[in-house]
Amino acid sequence: MGLFDRLRGDDDPRVAFIGIDGVPHSLLAEHPDRFPNFAALADEGSAAAIDSIVPPESSACWPALTTGVNPGETGVYGFQDREIGSYDTYVPMGRDVQATRIWDRIADDGRDATVLNVPVTFPPQRNVQRMVSGFLSPGVDKAAYPDDLREYLESIDYRIDTNAKLGHKDDKSEFLDVSHETLDRRFEAFSHYLKQDDWDLFFGVFMTTDRVNHFLFEDYARDGEYYEEFMEFYEKVDDYVGEIREMLPDDVTLVVASDHGFTVQDYEVEINQWLQDEGWLSFEDDDHEELSDIDDDARAYSLIPGRLYINLEGREPRGSVPQSDYEAVRDELKADIESLEGPDGTPVAKRVVEKQDAFRGDHDDIAPDLTIIPNHGFDLKSKFKPHDDGVFSTGPRNGMHSFENATLFVDDPDATIADADLFDIAPTILELMDVDRARGDFDGASLV
Repeated sequence: MGLFDRLRGDDDPRVAFIGIDGVPHSLLAEHPDRFPNFAALADEGSAAAIDSIVPPESSACWPALTTGVNPGETGVYGFQDREIGSYDTYVPMGRDVQATRIWDRIADDGRDATVLNVPVTFPPQRNVQRMVSGFLSPGVDKAAYPDDLREYLESIDYRIDTNAKLGHKDDKSEFLDVSHETLDRRFEAFSHYLKQDDWDLFFGVFMTTDRVNHFLFEDYARDGEYYEEFMEFYEKVDDYVGEIREMLPDDVTLVVASDHGFTVQDYEVEINQWLQDEGWLSFEDDDHEELSDIDDDARAYSLIPGRLYINLEGREPRGSVPQSDYEAVRDELKADIESLEGPDGTPVAKRVVEKQDAFRGDHDDIAPDLTIIPNHGFDLKSKFKPHDDGVFSTGPRNGMHSFENATLFVDDPDATIADADLFDIAPTILELMDVDRARGDFDGASLV
């Protein structure tokens, strides 16, 4: 049966999923000499670049990946969402995910899941074997269930996230040190529970990869000061994935994936500032700080990343655009966005996606009317406070998310990954585990 004896004593096939948040497939594929374990996984199994979702933002991506459905079904569109019938916004958490997670499906099948550090899962669920929530959790003491998991994680100084604020410093040494420590503790916890071998689904996420990419990706892509430190960090990721693969029993299939790709960031683009400059957005006074401060004349506003909403009568509290004018106004706004160019003359938008082309489901009432997928280099922001630097500015980050070039590895040579996207991962995992499901439950399909 493999390195470890099963505690449950059944023969159902199992899956270990390892998330590598924000890792572009090209990074791993183009350096097989430096990342030999990923190269071996690709050679002996299946691997390819896949597409993310609209929008490619982690708070929306992980609910989509773990359910196999789009934000119209999950109800989560980004780091900040809007209340129905209100200008109030909130940060979506685990209970805001309205679709069925993979681990809920296997629990219904009488099987056990260990879920470690998945973003947008706070507070931890009680219907799984064990869970520590990931990104957006307040701390291990409140994010871990049951108590013995919390006690173990506290004993190893487990960290839910690295300290991204350290990445704002010109000297990245401390940021890198803390990022390595966070990665080490994550691997220590993963190894501990993988070796217990009492689970049917192991689902763990390394998120520090995303953080390192945000502050060092340009160094990698353009041979900058921290190129070697960036590569050494990923060599450790490669080592850890290789060790995990070696320790898995024979009845377990390893799946490794990222939730979106990554690319160089040249500019931050303040979309709400641009909307003001172009006469689409106005506020009640000069001291505006949030969405609720817009005035009755506003025709559109934006939430990150690149989500645009028409200020529509009957939907927004102070909607100014009549329902009869909706499509014409949306088309006008889309055309204006498509004409927006960066300081070097490059169009900001690679494409602008209309609501009905990306979002469908029971929870599409807060879906954006338009979503901008930017060209590489333009990271879309949506501050509501006055922004003195204008539409285009630079900040401490030099890496940004991309829709394309997410990564997927399946330790099965019969997997067919060509033309796949994030929605295919959940049904693939369930197929590998022989868990019954209806094809219509997902926006994707099994790749095996």
